[in-house]
Amino acid sequence: MRRLVLAEGRARTGSDATATADFAADAARLVHDLHCTEVRLLDVRGLSQVCDFVLVGSGTSDRQMKSVAHELQDLGEESGHACFRTNADGDATWIVVDFVDLVVHLFEPAMRDYYDLEGLWSDARVVQWSRDGERAASDSSPPDDVAGGVSNGASDPS
Repeated sequence: MRRLVLAEGRARTGSDATATADFAADAARLVHDLHCTEVRLLDVRGLSQVCDFVLVGSGTSDRQMKSVAHELQDLGEESGHACFRTNADGDATWIVVDFVDLVVHLFEPAMRDYYDLEGLWSDARVVQWSRDGERAASDSSPPDDVAGGVSNGASDPS
């Protein structure tokens, strides 16, 4: 089995990296299924020393976003990716759910525009997370990975 050594010194097997990518796609589908909009999954491997994937979604209310955060924690526990921590601002206009390899940001739309994480990670590959043949109506940007799941890594120019 191939081993990947990450910039911050963590080593993981190829199957661990695939499991993380699969979990990230499952989390994106869950966020979408729970009515968050503009769900984007970014592959930041090679760009971030903190995590492999960043998931961003917009919620409709603090109550909905808190519920989505709890459902994500449950998904993580069920799939062997326990949540490291969660954090929210005072008004719950931005909730972070940190799974170490995947960091989820749930925003109220105005806060999402203000912080512009997609702009911050503009060099990241956008991962197609939808189920086979399904396309999120709120996702108007073309995916970099058009397969029904997640590719097993960033493109290698060599």
